[in-house]
Amino acid sequence: MKNKSVTLDIRAEDLDVIEAALHTKSKILDMQASAGGVGAREDLNAVKRILASISQQRPRDSARARPGFWNWLGRMCWSDSDPLKS
Repeated sequence: MKNKSVTLDIRAEDLDVIEAALHTKSKILDMQASAGGVGAREDLNAVKRILASISQQRPRDSARARPGFWNWLGRMCWSDSDPLKS
């Protein structure tokens, strides 16, 4: 696989959702890998590399705390509007 860099226009809220999904995926893969899944271990390492890359590249704004997955889920469930639509 070639190391090809691509620039995407993603909102911070979208990145939070992607990051939360990757954390969930890493937990699932960790369970599968601990049960002996060789492919799961390789996938887990790839997901961890992506999460580390996101963490390193994310702009740090000390004035604004990231809302996190649970706040996003709460807004999604109890909001009158659809938060997934722009």
